[in-house]
Amino acid sequence: MSRCITTHKLMLLRVALASGLLFGNIARASEDADLLADLGLRESPIPVREIKTWQRPKKIVVLIDSPARLAWFRQAIKGSDVELIGAYNPSEFLSRIKNADGVEGICTPEVVKADPELHWIQMQTAGVEECLSIPRVDSGDIILTNMRGVDAPNVAEHTFALLLALSRHLAIFMAAQQRATWTPRLAQDMVDLRGSTMLIVGLGANGAAIANRARAFDMHVIATSNSGSSRVTDVDYVGKPDELARLIGRADVVVNAAPLTPKTARLFNAALFEKMKRGAFFINVGRGKSVDTVDLVQALNSGQVAGAGLDVVDSEPLPPDDPLWKTPNVIITPHVANQSPLRMQRFWAVMRENLRRYVLGDRLLSVVDPARGY
Repeated sequence: MSRCITTHKLMLLRVALASGLLFGNIARASEDADLLADLGLRESPIPVREIKTWQRPKKIVVLIDSPARLAWFRQAIKGSDVELIGAYNPSEFLSRIKNADGVEGICTPEVVKADPELHWIQMQTAGVEECLSIPRVDSGDIILTNMRGVDAPNVAEHTFALLLALSRHLAIFMAAQQRATWTPRLAQDMVDLRGSTMLIVGLGANGAAIANRARAFDMHVIATSNSGSSRVTDVDYVGKPDELARLIGRADVVVNAAPLTPKTARLFNAALFEKMKRGAFFINVGRGKSVDTVDLVQALNSGQVAGAGLDVVDSEPLPPDDPLWKTPNVIITPHVANQSPLRMQRFWAVMRENLRRYVLGDRLLSVVDPARGY
């Protein structure tokens, strides 16, 4: 019964998003319970009005895709005296942010420098490492919110697309298809996912969604998380980051879903690959700079790592002469794991709801902690 109710709520959410009716105007209470539940979004512990840097906003600029979308955003703050200005490309966005109290779009040193009055940035990405390199943001002077959770369903599906392609030799079969070659002998080397163990490094929204899919494949799931505990019911054991070297040897599949922080940069190096179970798969849907590419190539060539599915790499776009292109049993996708039409519906809904909350001074969704880096 509970699964039917959840499915029904998700259907209602999608209909509401598609029709632009999900949120009411500024005078109504938030109606985002389904959004919070389905995306696992976290509210800030205190209303933004209780933060010293908050003041009732007069001007907010949003990087947006159409006048119709801007009108929908304005409906969310109807009744306020906020001037909501739309920009339709990054250069227009930069030119309009002077004296804005908040912006929804991109975070660069140029954006922060252009507006000394800026108090809030809603990023349009989940990754925030470049934004946090800006002193005013890193100090907490500017409240930063991101797209945590918005990408999770797509990233989880993409993770399994990469894993299934590796475990079932799909890349090899597709290459054989182009040569009109029948190759049934490869079937003997296929790998069972059922009963195998997946280690998820980073149990945020993406990691939790991946764990959910892994459980559907009857896999055992272990993970590492900064909190060392989790309410994610699909995980058998959650360890602290310092347990990674011990846990990685138990896994048949290792998935990097961690954000990029000073602690995760080059985390996956020769020493860690050596601790993996020989013949395990490695999937990276976290950050490219979390992996030492030279060490990964060596681990793949030696057979220590049986195959790798990479949606992110250290240098993007990956240069044509990079050894990864020709390393055997590697599948590379161009940082597209998060993409889909439904993802964009979630994307705009979260931006609109955080706009409404900031104008009211309510609890924001997905506030970034500069100390943690996510």
